[in-house]
Amino acid sequence: MTAERLPHLEWPFLEDHHRSLARELDAWAATHAAHIHSDDVDNDCRTLVRALGQAGWLRHAVAGTHNGGATNTLDTRTLCLIRETLARHNGLADFAFAMQGLGSGAISLAGSPEQQARYLPRVARGEAISAFALSEPEAGSDVAAMACAARLDGDHYVLDGEKTWISNGGIADIYVVFARTGEAPGSRGISAFIVEAGTPGFDIAERIDVIAPHPLARLRFSNCRIPVAQRIGAAGEGFKVAMRTLDVFRTSVAAAALGFGRRALDEALHRATTRRMFGQVLADFQLTQSKLAQMATTIDGAALLTYRAAWQRDQGRNVTREAAMAKMAATEGAQTVIDAAVQLWGGLGVVSEQPVERLYREIRSLRIYEGATEVQQIIIARELLKDVREGQPA
Repeated sequence: MTAERLPHLEWPFLEDHHRSLARELDAWAATHAAHIHSDDVDNDCRTLVRALGQAGWLRHAVAGTHNGGATNTLDTRTLCLIRETLARHNGLADFAFAMQGLGSGAISLAGSPEQQARYLPRVARGEAISAFALSEPEAGSDVAAMACAARLDGDHYVLDGEKTWISNGGIADIYVVFARTGEAPGSRGISAFIVEAGTPGFDIAERIDVIAPHPLARLRFSNCRIPVAQRIGAAGEGFKVAMRTLDVFRTSVAAAALGFGRRALDEALHRATTRRMFGQVLADFQLTQSKLAQMATTIDGAALLTYRAAWQRDQGRNVTREAAMAKMAATEGAQTVIDAAVQLWGGLGVVSEQPVERLYREIRSLRIYEGATEVQQIIIARELLKDVREGQPA
C-alpha cells in the first residue's frame, strides 16, 4: 500500500508539508529500506542508521536546526508519519529511526548547548547511534524502584548498577542513562547522564535475543566515572526528563503499530484476491469480507486516535490521556489485524520470513515497551478520574 493510497494523509490533522514528506519517504523506503533483512541484525541496524542519516530523515529525530535538526522543536506528526511509513516497509528501519530519536531525546529536550552541539549533529547524520537506558531488572514500568545509583565524587559521578532491555545496547555510541542520585525519595531523586561507549567501568553484560531481532542488551556499571558536565539538566530532574522524552515518542509507537497493521491489511487483501478456493477467490466469501472490514475499521479508528494525539501535542497541549489511548488502541488493534492476516494466509502465514510472519513477531513487543497496555489503561483511568474530581467533563 503506497502513500498515494492512504486517505488519512488528507485528514485535517496534517499539513501539506507532512503529506509531501510521507510520500517522499514512502518512495525512498521502498528502494533503500524494504529489502534489508539478514542474519546480522547489528550490521543491518548500522546500515539503516547510516542510510537514514545520509538521506536526511534522521534530521527529524533531533531538535534544533543549529544542531542538525530539521526544525527547532520535535514535530510529533512528522515523527508519527516517518515511523508509520518505515514500519510499513521494514520493522528494523522503524526501530533504527525511533531509537535515534528516543536515545537522544533527552539531549534534545534538556541538554546543555554544549551537549547538544557535541552529540546531536552526529546523531542526525547517522554517524553516532544512541540509546535510552531507563529500565532495570526490577524497575520497568515502576521507574521509582530504580536501583542503579550515581554517587557524586568531586567533579565526577560514580555509577554502579545495571540496566536491561536496552535497545541498541551493544552497538550504541551514546547512552542516556538514568540513575538514582538521592536528592529526594522515589522519582524525585533520579538524574540523567550521557555515557559514551567505551567508558571505563561500563560494560555490555549480556546481549538479549528477542522474537523480532534487534540490538538489545543488559548494561552493567561498576565504579564508572562520569564528569558532572555529562549530567543532563539539574540533579534530581532525571525522572522529569525521562517522562518528557517518553511523552514525545509514545504517540509515535502507536504510529509504528499503524504501519505494521496497514502492511498486514495490504498483505491480507493481496492474499484474499489471489488465493483460489472452491472455484472462487478467498475474497468472495462473506466471512473473508467481514474479517477485512473489521481489520480496516480497527486501523482507521487507531489512526484517528494517533493523529489526534500527535496534532494536540504539536499545538502545545497536554496529551497524557490521548497518547495513552492512541498507544493502547493502535498496538492492541494492530496485533488483532496481523493475527487475522496470518489466518488468511493459512499455512504460508507461519512460514519463517514471510511478511505476515515477520509482522506477527514485530508487533508483539510494541504492546509492552514504552508503557505496557495495562499501564496505559491505568493512565487513562487516572486522567478520567482526575477530571471528575476536579469537576471537569470527561
